Amino acid sequence: MTVRYCSLPPQPAPALPPGLADERRRALSSGRRMWVNGTVLHYCFFDGDQDGSVIALPGDGGTRHVSWVGGEEQRDVVRGAFGQWQDLGIGVTFVEVADRSEAELRIGFQRGAGSWSAVGREALRAGRGERTMNFGWDLTAPGEQATALHQVGHALGPLHQHQSPYAGLHFDEEAVYAHLAGPPNFFSRERTYANVLRTLDAAEVDGPVWDPQSVMQFPFAAGMVLEPEQYRRGLHPPGTLSPQDKEAVLRWYPPAGTERPAALVPFRSVPLRLGPGEQADFTVEPAETRAYRVGVFGDADCVVVVFEERDGEPRFLAGRDDGGTSHNARLTARLVRGRRYVVRVRLYSGWGAGETAVMCW
Repeated sequence: MTVRYCSLPPQPAPALPPGLADERRRALSSGRRMWVNGTVLHYCFFDGDQDGSVIALPGDGGTRHVSWVGGEEQRDVVRGAFGQWQDLGIGVTFVEVADRSEAELRIGFQRGAGSWSAVGREALRAGRGERTMNFGWDLTAPGEQATALHQVGHALGPLHQHQSPYAGLHFDEEAVYAHLAGPPNFFSRERTYANVLRTLDAAEVDGPVWDPQSVMQFPFAAGMVLEPEQYRRGLHPPGTLSPQDKEAVLRWYPPAGTERPAALVPFRSVPLRLGPGEQADFTVEPAETRAYRVGVFGDADCVVVVFEERDGEPRFLAGRDDGGTSHNARLTARLVRGRRYVVRVRLYSGWGAGETAVMCW
């Protein structure tokens, strides 16, 4: 079986303050990658003559330019993958834009550079001229729609299923290293370990269930998996969105409600009655143009994001994640009279009295 594998860059362990209770640590580790629900994710394809990488040529010390631009047939496969995730009814929306400065997700097609994606909100760390997703081979080949579905899945936040501590997979590690070191992947041992053999912390995965049918699960040839015995002859997920994929993504991003969010009036706090992973949305229509502060009060780990509505579509303006520290999530943003803003607050976990509130002032 010749399979091309996703090659995520090594994922750093979550940098959390020491001494956190297990419940807080789990909530933060799994939730920090995820977007707030209701986010509109804009994506673009690199299309300029200068968009590409300069790579070294072996032997003579020379270099050559390798383009990031993909043909329309390749882009259509990626558009279809965004559409399949969107059609599940999730509360995150995907919109294609031409201007890369407007895009949170920027997609290239550098051949030979592997297929990979930034995971969830990690995409925000990349510069405007950098890729957050790459496809390194022909997506129109049979079965390669799964590659596009897999990478869009990473962009929403999930990690690899086979690396879950609940998978219970026991690999013939040297067989795995040897298999991925050869064509067509040519993985180093470090890359193989990072994408296959490293077991994720239980706090990094979405619940104690392994889904061998997930689009986020790698296929494995005979001899790569030793246990469970049923997979010794190979593990072959179908390459489509599984029922558990659908359930998990809808749990993180439930369908948007039709009710208009409540108003957040300056200098009036609003109690938050949220459970772990739940979210509250508010609107702000400022009476004057100035710098405003928006923040959460109480014993809770939260992320707060402010969007500005442009032509009826929310655009990211500012955000703050308290990261499990003793400080609450608060931010400062310039709000303009006559414009409408949306404030979204997502709770990771609460403790102590568990009473929290949000205020704009």
